[in-house]
Amino acid sequence: MRRRFTQIVLQCAGRLQPQPAPCLPAFQLSGLARQGLLASHRQYQTGLQEVEPWPYAASVIEEAATPPSSWYTSPAVLEAELSTVFQKSWLLMGESNKLQQPGDFISSLVTDRPFVACIDQQGQLQAYHNVCRHHAAAVCDEAHGNATQFACPYHGWTYGLDGRLQKATKLKGIKNFKASDMGLLPVPIDRWQGFAFIQPGKQRTTSLTEWLGKGGDAMKAADISLANMKHVKTQQYQINCNWKVFCDNYLDGGYHVPFAHKGLASGLHLDSYTSSLYEHASIQSCAPQQASAEADQRLGEQSAEYAFVYPNLMLNRYGPWLDINIVEPTGPQSCQVRFEYFLRRDHEAEEGFVEESLQASDAVQQEDVRLCEAVQRGLRSPAYDTGRYAPSVERPMFHFHQLLHQDLLQ
Repeated sequence: MRRRFTQIVLQCAGRLQPQPAPCLPAFQLSGLARQGLLASHRQYQTGLQEVEPWPYAASVIEEAATPPSSWYTSPAVLEAELSTVFQKSWLLMGESNKLQQPGDFISSLVTDRPFVACIDQQGQLQAYHNVCRHHAAAVCDEAHGNATQFACPYHGWTYGLDGRLQKATKLKGIKNFKASDMGLLPVPIDRWQGFAFIQPGKQRTTSLTEWLGKGGDAMKAADISLANMKHVKTQQYQINCNWKVFCDNYLDGGYHVPFAHKGLASGLHLDSYTSSLYEHASIQSCAPQQASAEADQRLGEQSAEYAFVYPNLMLNRYGPWLDINIVEPTGPQSCQVRFEYFLRRDHEAEEGFVEESLQASDAVQQEDVRLCEAVQRGLRSPAYDTGRYAPSVERPMFHFHQLLHQDLLQ
């Protein structure tokens, strides 16, 4: 009997994929793999060995199910997104209005990776990985300003605005070294409506104009631009959910608004809600309630426009406001969302208007945080794998998932 039991156990074990327990956390194993110290770290991971297929990318929304819950929980999926979605895409870096004269620069973290952009001495717009080629320190540690060169504060390696290495001391005796090979690594950059976008991948796959397509024209028509806007505030939220949960919440065509945002819903004519899809963008529009339009200066009297630029940028134009939301993953089940608030320069606001508007916005965001974190808990449950779309409102979400599928699995 014992021998037969052992045989059954071994036969069952033979049909299972080996899943050795990791000796290091996944993020450390991933880092070792990138450094070439491990040929592959996937064999040490538990869970999925690759991205789980989604068979509905070519379906019509009426017949489609949502992507599997593993897309929102698996470390392997996040790793794939960081190496595909966030490498191929045009990502917002900052305000191009701060790049006007030779020497002007901006620097920022994009998906937790440092970049710097500048106007070189020939007046050309440039962008680089903000990483010294010596020992990886940032060569620019200010958010914006004007400079004639970038000098690493660690060991003094100095680079021109054209990215070339100009100075490196203490190198006597070094072999197989060419200064021309040690410049800052460039990345594609382009401007649009006062914004600077970069494409972090090694080679440009498409222009920013092609990326935005007709969506760029539609956003211009909706007055989504930094022209005549002044920056008011930056607000950040740390949320315990996968970054795509936040995007899905934004892209449900206002489906959740009357249930989760009763204060906001009271100022919107939700029956007017419409959605338009473009190459890598979507725009959701909703008119204000006429009765509250004059009373609620924050929402204004024109339609509110909610634009999404794949994969992680939201541009919201309403009343005198433009607020920008950038969501970035901080882990398989956590993300950071940064809000940048801009107000029209010529807006004559009553006393307290700005603070009251920001408080109203924060109240909506806190409601969304609770929603998104509850969804993430549900995605971890064995009771859920896939769901369905509401075809009349959730087309922007389906479009987002189709673009993700294209990057991840094709």
